[in-house]
Amino acid sequence: MTYHPFEIEGADRPARWLVTCDHAANTVPPFVNGGTLGLAEGDMARHIAYDVGALGMARELARQLDAPFIATNFSRLVIDPNRGEDDPTLLMKLYDGTIIPGNRHAGEDELQLRLNRCYRPYHTALAELAARRADTVIVSVHSFTRQLQGRPPRPWHVGVLYAADERLSRPLAARLREEPDLCIGENEPYGGHLPGDAIARHAIAYERPNVLLEVRNDLIEAEADQVAWGRRLAPLLEEAAETAGV
Repeated sequence: MTYHPFEIEGADRPARWLVTCDHAANTVPPFVNGGTLGLAEGDMARHIAYDVGALGMARELARQLDAPFIATNFSRLVIDPNRGEDDPTLLMKLYDGTIIPGNRHAGEDELQLRLNRCYRPYHTALAELAARRADTVIVSVHSFTRQLQGRPPRPWHVGVLYAADERLSRPLAARLREEPDLCIGENEPYGGHLPGDAIARHAIAYERPNVLLEVRNDLIEAEADQVAWGRRLAPLLEEAAETAGV
């Protein structure tokens, strides 16, 4: 079977929204150490390898918005598409206390291989989708673990991340806070500004309205929950966009 580093669904859907999922898969392509990073199966199923539950949620969100959807088909441990090409964490050798054996001795040649076979094709395809309309709005879907090793539990159900462009993010955070069962963090559990990341590259650089959504992964482990969250978030995004006038 021919390996492909990303998948696209609904490229011809008419909505101005574009839903992306940078950390959708825990796939290790066959040309990377024969298809393994030397980690146990349990570790490859954890948040260190991909954003648990994010793919199904993002897919359903795109369907509800009648929007194109693009997702990666390689683990963030192979190479992280939500980092700039000069970011020292582009190819992680240690993540949340776990050593990544297949990356331990990866040098420049290996980095370029993964850039050319995984990272750059994904970003090229994302750029083409984003450019299909002049008024594209980008929603980047992620998930986060409830607790990192040695750290306190994270209380948020949803994190709304943003950097220089707050047009959509702040109204969305405000709308989400109206939901009585949710604890919302702004730029939690991570900051929204990371030079060269996917939002900086495809949204901020072109002044496209955008938001990065982080949903706690214990809430979306099951397929039914992923679908439910996609359906829940879609109308809230549309309300926030109308409020923001974007």
